[in-house]
Amino acid sequence: MIYATNYDIGERKRSSGINEDSLAVDVIEQGHRDGLRDRSEEADGQTDDSHDGTDAEAERDETGEESEGRSEPRNRSVATFVLADGAGGYEAGDVASYVATTTITTELQDVASRALRSDPDAFDVTLPDAVATDPPTPAEIQSALEAAITTAHREIIRYTNETGNRAYTTVVAGLCFGGRCYYAWVGDSRAYLLNEARETIELLTKDHGVVAELRDRGEIDDVAAHVHPRGNEITRALGGGADQDPDAATVAVDSNVVPLYAEDVLLVTSDGLIDAQTDAPELYDEYVESDRSEAAAQRVLDAVVTDEEIRECVMTAESLAAASETLVEMANDRGGKDNLSTLFLQDPALPATPEHRPLTRALATDPIEDRETVLLPEEGETP
Repeated sequence: MIYATNYDIGERKRSSGINEDSLAVDVIEQGHRDGLRDRSEEADGQTDDSHDGTDAEAERDETGEESEGRSEPRNRSVATFVLADGAGGYEAGDVASYVATTTITTELQDVASRALRSDPDAFDVTLPDAVATDPPTPAEIQSALEAAITTAHREIIRYTNETGNRAYTTVVAGLCFGGRCYYAWVGDSRAYLLNEARETIELLTKDHGVVAELRDRGEIDDVAAHVHPRGNEITRALGGGADQDPDAATVAVDSNVVPLYAEDVLLVTSDGLIDAQTDAPELYDEYVESDRSEAAAQRVLDAVVTDEEIRECVMTAESLAAASETLVEMANDRGGKDNLSTLFLQDPALPATPEHRPLTRALATDPIEDRETVLLPEEGETP
């Protein structure tokens, strides 16, 4: 598995601002002897009667059709990742994001270790039942993710009780194992999945924010969503003010799982990437006052970093690190309004993308662009 990270405070905040983003990634590669069987040997007329860690069910994709062009990896990886964006306007957004990334990474170590130790037969190692480790089930991994995020939420509240500082953060966390990405999120940081074979980009998360709700209700269109004046208001975050019980606090966590292929690139990013423009309210007013004209719409799209530009950047970059650098430069060229962090993950050892069936994993299409994070207070709460 290969990965690349990038952290930038943002052009506008470079002289006197603070970076409230935090990011953590833990990648473990496992190999033994010659690894797993390379199916290209079969194409050369060679055979191998040894056990290769697959069974008849694994030879087929989710539709039951034979997988095409599949080759078995000579190693396998387990990766955990966490990205958090501290909410601006509060005393300790940077602390909240730091606590989130460190806590969640620690909490996921047990399930990641269990995944890594499972299926020794894949490496022609036979262990007794008392020693072998069963792989975690999808439900167990999802539960571990949600529990880790809840633990981080409580640790942030514990901090606020001890210091009196309000602290909020968004989070996207996940675990990649066995050709799947299990992920969960709170807030408006995002996860995308790009596929180099199909040249596609799909949004895996949905913003917990006011603009997302307005668009869901049909009150604004996609162009207006890019630059809406309330685009910086989120409706869900980790943490909070003081005087909460950290042992009983809960937070609503959304989660999902998607299959991964060798040509997939996972991108996790704070909203600073798509929240670069500094004149969003003016662009919104111009768009609305022009009766949503095509010319005004194009000016909006030219001012923001769009999904299509992200896709084009990743598809043409020489490496994940180069793509990350280009996206940071692009966001800063558009204004660099906020902190921005990016994480790219790819596992070339996975099976190839199936050729003859649809590849749709997006949770939501046509994502919304937001700006510096402000958490809306609960009803009756003082902001």
